[in-house]
Amino acid sequence: MPGPPAGRQVEVLDLGCIADDVTGATDVATALVGAGFRTEVRFGVPAGGADVPGDVDATVVALKSRTAPVDDAVRQSRAALAWLRAAGAGRFYVKYCSTFDSTPRGNIGPVVDALLADLDAPVTVVVPAFPAGGRTVYRGHLFVFDQLLADSSMRHHPLTPMTESSVVRLLAPQTRHRVGLVPLTTVHRGAAAVRDLLQGAAARTLFVVDVVEDGDLATIAAAIDDLPLVTGGSGLAAALRPRTPRSSDGIRCLDVVPGRRAVLVGSLSDTTGRQLRHARERLPVVDLEPSAVTGDVRGWAFAAAERAAAWWRESPDRPVLFSSVDVGDLSADVVEAAFGQLAVALRARGARQFVLAGGETSGAVVAALGVSRLSIGPELAPGVAWGTADSVAGPLDLVLKSGNFGGDDLFTAAWHMLDRSSGEQCLGTTDVVRGRA
Repeated sequence: MPGPPAGRQVEVLDLGCIADDVTGATDVATALVGAGFRTEVRFGVPAGGADVPGDVDATVVALKSRTAPVDDAVRQSRAALAWLRAAGAGRFYVKYCSTFDSTPRGNIGPVVDALLADLDAPVTVVVPAFPAGGRTVYRGHLFVFDQLLADSSMRHHPLTPMTESSVVRLLAPQTRHRVGLVPLTTVHRGAAAVRDLLQGAAARTLFVVDVVEDGDLATIAAAIDDLPLVTGGSGLAAALRPRTPRSSDGIRCLDVVPGRRAVLVGSLSDTTGRQLRHARERLPVVDLEPSAVTGDVRGWAFAAAERAAAWWRESPDRPVLFSSVDVGDLSADVVEAAFGQLAVALRARGARQFVLAGGETSGAVVAALGVSRLSIGPELAPGVAWGTADSVAGPLDLVLKSGNFGGDDLFTAAWHMLDRSSGEQCLGTTDVVRGRA
């Protein structure tokens, strides 16, 4: 794999992160911002040179690899690593969902194996835990609040049904290497004890680490600072610290792009279901109708956008909600195409502020709008933040929300932060966790 190009300073980028979907990318970027990293998200492996702005400490490359064929996921991830190495990243992070979304074949294990080999790294940690979001690991078993993973709603996920709670047993069939466990007793003995266990591994090993509270993540972060590659959810990322702290970390900024507002909901999670029910009572709603979409995706998108435009003429600042929750037998590809076409049609009618729910929906809309880069702004909830996006047709304000994140009122409350701001507004830490510095 290529290293930094000749003449470029090594390690000009503190951290390079590879995320397996776009909402996961904004989730981890939000965590990194809260930890003091000036953070950007790139959608897909960037083309051309590996330059990053001088005011960026961490770059997150957002892939669409979570449910891709294993070979494709590995190829995308290796390409992202090569780009980040060429950009001068000094350490690397693989981000996956805190519920360890995967299948018996991958893609988490194969991706980690490939990147360990490219970096010639002997060991890494596997830390999906995110206590602030109710995800903890004890004796290697992943809990969602007080339920084992296999007893949670993730058991019925349409793409990655999680029917096993042991992260050790989930990972073992996916990797060529040994899978070990760092038990909670070792974590509670401190960073030195964790570091000694990792360094004592006799062969290339992936260590699942127990975590039951945020303090455990801080211990792990202190123990792994010298590892070239670490893996986890956004919880561990929030415990990392920049190697060069910045004096401006307390200033949080968001570029507010004037325009109409839309909420596009494609997630089927229980959390999004509650958010959708709350919003339906307060916002005008357009449902994706299978009979209208079949055979004429563009026509449905045009008609749906026209309905939104009529509402906006009466109430310019009122968001319009679009839902694809009840789509019958429509394939995921058709739903994604419909939302992509819809986003383009809405932008043509003045929409510049979007809340997107669901990884596949977010990925489809980001691609359709030609978004290449996102600067992370104010946090709305753990793992959910506003960001200002660069797109082929100009700037946009976006929220890319994972299905399981946010309070019940997120689709209506998200706009309050924009209402308090005009132009470029810097906000204090009492208002947000982090934005652009």
